Amino acid sequence: MQNKDIASELRVRPETVALWRARFLSYRIDGIQKDAPRPGRKPRISRAKVDGIIDRTLHTKPPGSTHWSTRTLAEEVGVSNATIARIWKAHRIQPHRERRVKLSRDPEFNEKVRDVVGLYMNPPDKAVVICVDEKSGMQALDRSQTVLPLRSGSPAARSWDYKRNGTIDLFAALNILDGTIVTQFHKRHRHQEFLIFLRTIDAKVPEALQVHVVLDNYDTHTHDGVERWLTRHPRFKLHFTPTGASWLNMVEAWFSQLTAKQIRRNSFPSVIALIRSVNEFVAEYQKKPRPFVWTVDADEILRKVAKLRQLEATDR
Repeated sequence: MQNKDIASELRVRPETVALWRARFLSYRIDGIQKDAPRPGRKPRISRAKVDGIIDRTLHTKPPGSTHWSTRTLAEEVGVSNATIARIWKAHRIQPHRERRVKLSRDPEFNEKVRDVVGLYMNPPDKAVVICVDEKSGMQALDRSQTVLPLRSGSPAARSWDYKRNGTIDLFAALNILDGTIVTQFHKRHRHQEFLIFLRTIDAKVPEALQVHVVLDNYDTHTHDGVERWLTRHPRFKLHFTPTGASWLNMVEAWFSQLTAKQIRRNSFPSVIALIRSVNEFVAEYQKKPRPFVWTVDADEILRKVAKLRQLEATDR
């Protein structure tokens, strides 16, 4: 084939095709697998010193601090802070960042992950999949001073201190197939309130459909009264997330939206005001609900968790 024909088929420039064919002609496979020498100044820092900087970043701490900064490490090893920044960027090291993680100790972790994720990614026919949880102890917080509105050149401002005006528990059930939500407020979250919520779900789901409920291992969900109710309603099937793995329940994503959009930056003089605000958010959300789609399969989750456990064991 001519260079122009290959370039047209692969949607690249003919010069690019010519370059790589010439490399292959001169050096065979090595010409493709190995990078060619590049022009420009040779690096002033040896490979050994770069490895030492990476090792020190990952396995040591500066005195009186929890992590290195570019300047503290640069002073320690005798290079510029810009050099440290370039090395960190090249090796995707970010000491200034931290993420939260909690490893589940549930002995049935793998089985529960496969059960729940399998339900998300391959929902059964003639059934609905509903994620249920409680946002317990929602506080009606009232700022001590008036919130200053957003202005040109100035962000909104609010006082850091507040007054507590009571709490309320929010029960929520998310239908992952169509994104609709069912909510209910209670002053407590005992098994009695949970049963009331289950009856509400039962009334809203067509009788011809099975109901697969994803929820956590909270005591109210496994109470004897709940077990008796489930016996009388066999179309309800409970699927428990592993202990300490609330991230596996997709209703948590909906709770995050509620908190970010309506609660965190708001001010509530009473519990009634808090309830009214949540109901307003729910009403707007229900106008355009969107399905919640789980994209990571169980094997990938288990692989990442196993890697984190290995790191945890190494650091002990």
